[in-house]
Amino acid sequence: MKADPAAQRRLLEVANVDSELNRINHRRRTLPELERIGAAEREVRTKQDALVAARTTLDDLQNEVDRLENEVEQVRSRQQRDRQLMDSTESSKQLEDLQHEMSTLSRREAALEDDMLEVMERREAQETEVSHAQRAVDAAESELEDARNARDEALADLESDEAKRLAERESLTGEIPQQLLDLYERIRQQRGAGAGYLQGGRCGACRLELDRAALASVREAAADDVVRCEECGAIMVRTKESGL
Repeated sequence: MKADPAAQRRLLEVANVDSELNRINHRRRTLPELERIGAAEREVRTKQDALVAARTTLDDLQNEVDRLENEVEQVRSRQQRDRQLMDSTESSKQLEDLQHEMSTLSRREAALEDDMLEVMERREAQETEVSHAQRAVDAAESELEDARNARDEALADLESDEAKRLAERESLTGEIPQQLLDLYERIRQQRGAGAGYLQGGRCGACRLELDRAALASVREAAADDVVRCEECGAIMVRTKESGL
């Protein structure tokens, strides 16, 4: 294939733009903000799990308080009934039995109240634990939001750079013969780099040094010949600085 040397040099500019576009895509995939988001998301899940566990424990303690309060209420109702029976009974035997039961109920009431006080203290401590867990969740979610905002800002900058590069590429490719451009695109899709600057006997695409035979062949090629690297297949663009 033949192509005007100026068009070939323009192709090298396209290759430089494509390299920058590749770097932009690489940065987009490897943004440090993405790892920050991943870490923040894991932290949010961990803190949310801890909050759920803390709330479950608090609910269990509240249920225990409710149960004890209900039992105390039952004991007090029984005591009230016994008092009424004691006031109305004329049987000494029944009175003795009621007094014994009242004594038992009083001990039961005291034990229940002690248990309830202990559980209520644990509930109060657990409420503090729930508050701490909620604050930890809030802090983790705030960090996640900050990380996502930082990612969005970084992506916006990359998208802006990409748009500029794409506009520059479109302008450059409009000055290159379609046949040469098609060849460049095929090589780029297959090999990753479609063209490179030949300098110091090295291909600018793969950075490998050409052997003597390859260099001799390049020297003998006409200025408008499209020469390619035997190693990577890329178009080697020759300039006055190529040292041929």
